[in-house]
Amino acid sequence: MAKVRRAPQKKQQPFLKKITTLLAKVLIWFLVVSVFWVLLYRFVNPPITMLMIVRNIERKTDGRPFKLEKEWVPFEEISDNMKRAAVSAEDQLFLKHMGFDLKAIEKAYADNTKGKNVKGGSTISQQTAKNVFLWPGRSWLRKGFEAYFTLLIELLWSKERILEVYLNVIEMGDGIYGAEAASQTYYGKSCRKMTRGQAALIAACFPNPRRWTPVRPTNYIKKRQYLIMRNMRRLGPLDF
Repeated sequence: MAKVRRAPQKKQQPFLKKITTLLAKVLIWFLVVSVFWVLLYRFVNPPITMLMIVRNIERKTDGRPFKLEKEWVPFEEISDNMKRAAVSAEDQLFLKHMGFDLKAIEKAYADNTKGKNVKGGSTISQQTAKNVFLWPGRSWLRKGFEAYFTLLIELLWSKERILEVYLNVIEMGDGIYGAEAASQTYYGKSCRKMTRGQAALIAACFPNPRRWTPVRPTNYIKKRQYLIMRNMRRLGPLDF
């Protein structure tokens, strides 16, 4: 009697190997999508950011109406005073580093470990990466993604593009985003015509724009404005 040959059974893939394969596929897709996303925003202006969405969810939760004031202004049309004020206030080595100011990071870490007020050592590039591609908050996971996207925009964008995006999406008040919306709200004119003092006053409020306002500057903000204006004079030309 002839024996019936059984089809060879496929060896079951070990569970660990399945997980590894899945994670590898997820990583590859993440890399492809993230690089495409960053390349897209090199040429296309971000229509909205996660921070804008989160802020309006918070407004809805508080029973307040939706608010999103923003107007994109091309880099060459933004007042040189606003560009210099932002760099003077937030990142004076902006044109020299590749996204990270190691000395500022070390100082922030030292201050935080001593129990002082929590500070960040974020550059303009890091803030742009966070504002455009990530969610608000403080966690090591988000910091890791922030570092990754910072490297991507430094590699794939120009410094002009980074500063242009930064000045058009940064939160500058409750529901106010970008230099143009801020200038129109606080000074009744375009950011194209902003004076040095006006730009420095807006930049002085960057650390907490929902707490501080150029309309009613505290003594602390006035002091910051003075220091920023002094740094603007020392900064020299922004040679992109």
